[in-house]
Amino acid sequence: MSKSHASGKTQEYLERYVEGVTKRNPGEPEFVQAVYEVASTIFPYIADKPQYHEMQILERMAEPERVISFRVPWTDNEGRIRTNRGWRVQFNSAIGPYKGGIRFHPSVNQSILKFLGFEQTFKNSLTGLPMGGGKGGANFNPKGKTDNEVMSFCQSFITELYRHIGEDTDIPAGDIGVGGREIGYMFGQYKRITNRFVGVLTGKGLEFGGSKMRTEATGYGAIFFLRNMLEHMGSGMEGKKVLVSGSGNVATHAAEKVTQLGGKALTLSDSGGIIHCADGFTQEQIDWIKDLKGLRRGRISEAADEFGNITFHEGIRPWGIEADFATPCATQNEINGDDAATMLKNGIKAVAEGANMPSEQAAVDAFQDAKILFGPAKAVNAGGVGVSGLEMSQNSARISWGTDQLRDLLENMMKDIHDSCAQFGTEKGGHVNYLAGSNIAGFVKVADAMLAYGHVQADRQNAQFKGVATHMWQRPCSFGRQD
Repeated sequence: MSKSHASGKTQEYLERYVEGVTKRNPGEPEFVQAVYEVASTIFPYIADKPQYHEMQILERMAEPERVISFRVPWTDNEGRIRTNRGWRVQFNSAIGPYKGGIRFHPSVNQSILKFLGFEQTFKNSLTGLPMGGGKGGANFNPKGKTDNEVMSFCQSFITELYRHIGEDTDIPAGDIGVGGREIGYMFGQYKRITNRFVGVLTGKGLEFGGSKMRTEATGYGAIFFLRNMLEHMGSGMEGKKVLVSGSGNVATHAAEKVTQLGGKALTLSDSGGIIHCADGFTQEQIDWIKDLKGLRRGRISEAADEFGNITFHEGIRPWGIEADFATPCATQNEINGDDAATMLKNGIKAVAEGANMPSEQAAVDAFQDAKILFGPAKAVNAGGVGVSGLEMSQNSARISWGTDQLRDLLENMMKDIHDSCAQFGTEKGGHVNYLAGSNIAGFVKVADAMLAYGHVQADRQNAQFKGVATHMWQRPCSFGRQD
């Protein structure tokens, strides 16, 4: 087991808890990793708070309220019937309807979607908006597919999923492999089936209920959070070099905001390799890459053919390049322990996770031990779901807010998230443990809501707690028991 923030008896209880999670979720390493990362910071915080142990809050939080799995048959351009598997993980609705993206990628499986739904619960709590956590997707690869094939798949996917979602129940959005095109196909099919025009999906086009600033929100929000961390320590973005991975909406808008704030975004990437611009990308180059990846669906290597000061490096990630800060925006577990050691050796002073869980546990431990500024994904990339929540509000009120108003709301939201993390994560000496701070801040709101609801109980006698323990290690951990 990787190093945790707990010690002594708390560590023993944590290990029993994670052992139970592992037994109940065999073959799901991503989900177990996500639960461990959260639990390792929560257990020390709740050690002297018996109400959370009596009601088994963490045990209940690690179990989704509902997991839906279904087949998705569709027809390709040759008329052949193809079949994929779809899921929706409705993880926790304690503070609002389920909210979280849909991911189309061949790597999608139940473990990844449960990890994402678990993380989403805490992320949505941090925004301050009434949204629970969920996630969905399919092991479908949209790359290389025609528009008609993608449309066929999206319509089949939503034909099953529509019965499980609703504007007050579960509101999906986009994620990897699901952009404006896919959201449009799915919303259109939902409207045909139900004969209702409601805000059941976010990330929609502006023509049919979408919100301004939604496309930019995750990437911009990540850099706003990075700026907040720097300003909290008396530093800034001006003239600083930033490594960015990925080349989708999050990465390109993160690079754009770095440039707007006076920094230099040095890298972008896709599965083929990285592009590097030693001078930092210009706005013209970023706009060209947005068009390349978002409309023409080309490869990042093409940017090196277009611009003389950009080089392409096949089959590598950007973490070996010297810079001041890093913003991983590609996918989960893209930074391993060796990458983290290289980054620290090269002088990286801050890491802001734009993607979901992009750092392996060994990398997280390395960043934490080095006491650099480490902004975890659930806080850093919460701007995307935050503006999705604002899209829900606009849909419910049948109004549309302007770009300037939404940008201000996004900036203020990221500042509030940063301040909540600092409130719960400031250690002796002034260093802010943003990992612990974000986990605790997200946990408290959800946990207190779950306490307020009580729990389902068939036998009233079970409600009589005799000799209630005052510390968690005095109570048995029931997670993983088979009786």
